[in-house]
Amino acid sequence: MSWLISFMAFSVAATIAAGVWLELKPLSVPLPHWLKGGVLGNFLVFGLAVTGFLYLGVQDVLAQEAAATGGSGISMAVGLALIGIGLPTGLAAIGAGIALGPVGAASLAVIAEKPEMFGRTLIYMGLAEGIAIYGLVMSILLLGKL
Repeated sequence: MSWLISFMAFSVAATIAAGVWLELKPLSVPLPHWLKGGVLGNFLVFGLAVTGFLYLGVQDVLAQEAAATGGSGISMAVGLALIGIGLPTGLAAIGAGIALGPVGAASLAVIAEKPEMFGRTLIYMGLAEGIAIYGLVMSILLLGKL
């Protein structure tokens, strides 16, 4: 089990190191303007590390006997369900952040030229922020089913 913990720590450290390395020496591959080499490297390293962790670690966890005394009573299935319940909130927050960037920049530009347009731009910002609220509502509904 200690190798599993060290593998998890290594995956996090490798993700951070890849992000720092690619931020200092970006890739020379043509990428979209919103996707930097550091972001791509972080996703790649983290995805490979998590895949390796799941491939190598699940068998170790499933092979262990349940503790006879104590324990929290949370099985692997419940743990995976809780991770799945948290995903809608996290992904919706990322989507809202991606949406709020251009909308916020455009709103500031419009307000600088016409201050009376503040109300309309606030509505557009609220619509973009609503994406995160929908993810939170889905997580709460899923948590009620658990």
